[in-house]
Amino acid sequence: VKERVEGTISKEDMGFAMRHVVAGKTVKAKSPAEVLKPGDVIFVQKNDGAEGTYSLRQVPEVEGGLIAMDPHTGRVLAMVGGFSYAQSEFNRATQAMRQPGSSFKPIVYSAALDNGYTPASVIMDGPITIQSGNTSWTPKNYDGTVAGPATLRSGIEKSRNLMTVRLANDMGMKLVVEYAERFGVYDHLAPYLPMALGSGETTVMRMVSAYSIMANGGKSIKPSLIDRIQDRYGKTVFKQDERGCQGCNAQEWQNQPEPELVDNSEQVLDPMTAYQITSMMEGVVQRGTGATIGELGRHIAGKTGTTNDEKDAWFIGYTPNLVVGLYMGYDTPRGLGHGATGGGLAAPIFKDFMRVALDGTPNVDFKVPEGMNLVAINRKTGMRAASGDPGTIIEAFKPGTGPADSYWVIGMGADGSNATGGALSPQANQAIQSGGGGLY
Repeated sequence: VKERVEGTISKEDMGFAMRHVVAGKTVKAKSPAEVLKPGDVIFVQKNDGAEGTYSLRQVPEVEGGLIAMDPHTGRVLAMVGGFSYAQSEFNRATQAMRQPGSSFKPIVYSAALDNGYTPASVIMDGPITIQSGNTSWTPKNYDGTVAGPATLRSGIEKSRNLMTVRLANDMGMKLVVEYAERFGVYDHLAPYLPMALGSGETTVMRMVSAYSIMANGGKSIKPSLIDRIQDRYGKTVFKQDERGCQGCNAQEWQNQPEPELVDNSEQVLDPMTAYQITSMMEGVVQRGTGATIGELGRHIAGKTGTTNDEKDAWFIGYTPNLVVGLYMGYDTPRGLGHGATGGGLAAPIFKDFMRVALDGTPNVDFKVPEGMNLVAINRKTGMRAASGDPGTIIEAFKPGTGPADSYWVIGMGADGSNATGGALSPQANQAIQSGGGGLY
């Protein structure tokens, strides 16, 4: 330090340090004197717009990564690779291989919706044990409870592990693998049931790209960090966006059609499926595990993610024109603390980011594909709602589908027994024992 600097730190600017643990209980300090004493060496940050004032800061052990992307072009609009580049050049948004946990579930449900299931299909949310020789696997929901029969929508909104395992088992893990690889989440995913809960490692970039497919109506995109490169003469030598534009080069108006960008992206998901899973994830924000984001009052779809022992906390969400995903965790994975979920840690950061990113922009709703049928159903039974039913919601159905005429529960035997699923391979058992599986 070249010269002595004096400043003040208000009680409000050391808020995170005002709470500390005494005898196993969290206690709030009554004054800054209980937090700091003369001679302490601390990290501070100068406050903008307030001369001579500082905030107490610390270099965090918990790291993370965030990416914001245009779902229609793949343009990376913002990227955070960690707390400080000077401290670590490792980019956690693109390089960190982490388990996505329950943020992977929308890919599982997309595979189901694309292959005959509906958001109103009912699955048993009950105990299940998968046998493999002398080894068994008994997954559990995060809160340890079971809800009985529930719709696919409820399974996403409440992030129910048991329903997801049953769904993956019912349609087959080969289909889950196909969609996981089609979405670009993994290059090669082992076809074992624990993988349906997000126990395979991937990156924030891959997960945000996958969610872009659901946000843009089912089209594959390629993430890009560079839009265009010009040489010293102004000639374009590289252009990322290679979409053609019919009528864009017209010099004057001659009653020709409006210019139109030709989208040559590969369609990897039925647009109606993309809308269905989006609608279901809007429920996550409205009344599910990401309900804190609903405070923004925006049309946002998204999903929380938490891995075994709370080692990673995720949230990935989107509007029609912006996808944002992030995770938090230690570089050497260990528990973030009991109850440290994606909804409790990552979702508030997502909310703060989106509050600023969307400021001044219109609140655009997700477009309903032509031909999609919107039907009033009972949100618990999945059947057509009766007049005046207090549990009524509007559900999206593809042509030729609709609410079931009779009550049928996937994962329940014909005699009403609690049916279980298939077997696990030794490789799957190893994945379980190593901590695989999403939680919340």
